[in-house]
Amino acid sequence: MIYNSSLFLLYFLPSFLIIYYLISRKFKNWFLLLTGIFFYAWGAPVFVFVVMGSVMADFFIVGQMSLKEGSGRRWLMWLSVFLNLALLLYFKYMNFFVDQFQAMLTLFGSNPAEWTKIALPVGISFITFQKLAYTLDVYKRQQPVFAKLQDFALFIFMFPQMLSGPIVRPGQISGQITDRSAQENIDYRLTGFYRFMIGLAKKVLIADVLGTTVNEIFALGPNELSGGLAWIGAIAYTFQIYFDFSGYSDMAIGLARMVGFRIPENFNFPYVSQSITEFWRRWHITLSFWFRDYIFLPLAYATSRKLPKERYFGLRADKIIYLIAATVTFMLCGFWHGAAWTFIVWGAYMGLFIVIDRIFLLRYLKKAGRIPSIAINFLLLVIGWVIFRADSLADAWFYLERMFMFQGAENEVWLNPKFWTMFAIAAIFSFGAIWKKAESRIEKLYFNPGNSAIIVFSVIAILLFILSEATITSSGFNPFIYFRF
Repeated sequence: MIYNSSLFLLYFLPSFLIIYYLISRKFKNWFLLLTGIFFYAWGAPVFVFVVMGSVMADFFIVGQMSLKEGSGRRWLMWLSVFLNLALLLYFKYMNFFVDQFQAMLTLFGSNPAEWTKIALPVGISFITFQKLAYTLDVYKRQQPVFAKLQDFALFIFMFPQMLSGPIVRPGQISGQITDRSAQENIDYRLTGFYRFMIGLAKKVLIADVLGTTVNEIFALGPNELSGGLAWIGAIAYTFQIYFDFSGYSDMAIGLARMVGFRIPENFNFPYVSQSITEFWRRWHITLSFWFRDYIFLPLAYATSRKLPKERYFGLRADKIIYLIAATVTFMLCGFWHGAAWTFIVWGAYMGLFIVIDRIFLLRYLKKAGRIPSIAINFLLLVIGWVIFRADSLADAWFYLERMFMFQGAENEVWLNPKFWTMFAIAAIFSFGAIWKKAESRIEKLYFNPGNSAIIVFSVIAILLFILSEATITSSGFNPFIYFRF
């Protein structure tokens, strides 16, 4: 079941909210849990039992770990980490590993072995990262264990954000699971409602319109794709993925608010970033912080212990440590996004510019000024998103080659007025935070809008819903891009 489907919008969501608001408070968590399991089982009826089994295993293992000290505690932590990573590697990456092995067999003249492709369960990456965060936070004594299996299961199966984030840490939500009475009020529900509708409009009215033309452009062959059209497609995809994913995050945050939860923000005008380093503080914020806290910082600490000298090869040790930790972290981040070489190369590309930022680029961008820095960084992001979007490295190279060759070509892609309108709207909202007061005003509208603003925005939200539902009815719905991951 998808948020941007008529089934969800017209039947599931209204029924869920009516029942949730009517039942007694002591049954609300049970209802949320059962709804989350049903919601997940709708799209993954077999895998839901695997997730339920892993939730029970983690609850028991981490509960026992919290009572242990020394090596016993450490072994139980590694057992939980192993079980979670084993599920992720098997379901998400086994096809990739087998394909690489098959390619090696073919290279050496052997016949490929038979292999039945494994279906990718939706949301497995986000579920795994939330469970790993719980294990590691309890191990480091930063988070107490959940007292009830029901509470831990709700932490995993809370349907507003379980499929594509934001990635919620246990400490950010454990208190709200046990008591959110202060947040179950009309203001929270109305702000959640219009936040959800803003996300729906981002997805349906902007991202999907751009995505239709983007798909046509990226499907063009060598004799059909001109340099100018290649740039239009690349920039349109840059806007599409932002409005698609931030739209999902807005919908998840809005749904959570409608039932009294406040979950973390995931986007903060990423395309006004003045460097790739700043971009990753604004884009998919919860994932960035996850990799920082659980991969980058431990890796940097482990590397620093092996580099006792102050300088190596003319570079300070701290820069070498940063280079190693950042490169490994972003290659893993790329691989987390998908089991393909394009994602690994995209992660390496991002990691390269993170390192270059640290070594010298940030100094030059600061001298260049705010607007030139934003323009340069946006260009780097557009190139990176082409690699991310391509089906293979060969396709990525072909597309980038077309972008920078500036050759003409005949094609049958019609850039209609609707596309250009949404392209312009996407550009305006993507770069709106160049006006420095925009961020603070958006934050006020989201979290403390005032009674009159709530009413106005609720009316706007109803209009956005009508437009979005009409679009879905006439053209169908498209899955969110991040459902692939």
